[in-house]
Amino acid sequence: MSRLRAENLVVTAGSRRLLEAVSVDLEPGALVGLIGPNGAGKSTLLRCLAGFRRPDQGVVTLDGVPLTDLPIRERGRRIGYLPQSFQPTWDYTIREIVELGASRRPGAALCIPEMLRDHELSDLAERRWSQVSGGERARALLAATLIAEPVILLADEPGASLDIGHRFDLMRRMRAYARHNIVVVILHDIERAALDCDRLLLLDRGAIVLDDAATTVAVASDLDRVFGLRFERGSLSETADAHLISKRAS
Repeated sequence: MSRLRAENLVVTAGSRRLLEAVSVDLEPGALVGLIGPNGAGKSTLLRCLAGFRRPDQGVVTLDGVPLTDLPIRERGRRIGYLPQSFQPTWDYTIREIVELGASRRPGAALCIPEMLRDHELSDLAERRWSQVSGGERARALLAATLIAEPVILLADEPGASLDIGHRFDLMRRMRAYARHNIVVVILHDIERAALDCDRLLLLDRGAIVLDDAATTVAVASDLDRVFGLRFERGSLSETADAHLISKRAS
């Protein structure tokens, strides 16, 4: 079973600290959500966990080995990363984007037709990146990431451009994948985070304020303080359709 650990991460940008002594321990079996206001350090932490940003202090290890010591190819095979936005150098077709993802795992190319069908991309396979919508691009990126079967999936607000149906489907896929893999996702929808995630990390000003079960974080007073809002707590039921937590300005 894989284990991803961040220990005392400090990241600075000029005089500003983006992360302040952040430590987190991640294992398969739980969908982990990163929440917090803009500028809290969520994307910076995710990029450090992916190995795309080297912290000024501290270390990120995968199964006890610092990410900086892993060959880039191995890191790319074991860690899947979904950025907020992606613009390829060339105007690839959707099929070619998924093929690029498949190149990270031997034999994965055989799964391309199935992956295109599974993500409702078969009819778009020969369309170029510039010719598809933001939501279609998001589905293509997810397919290109999952086809390599990474043991770690890190996603930065992956549902932002998806319609509500595909957003629900995305979170269903994330939860299913998290049963046997490490999955961390940045979410701005607090209601969905509380409903869909098993564990939530609340960040503020570069530090982890809370790291606990989603149901515990959802009712914590720190949530109100960090966001500067007063949250009305409803029933956190997995069968609820909406308004698990509604908010209004204090």
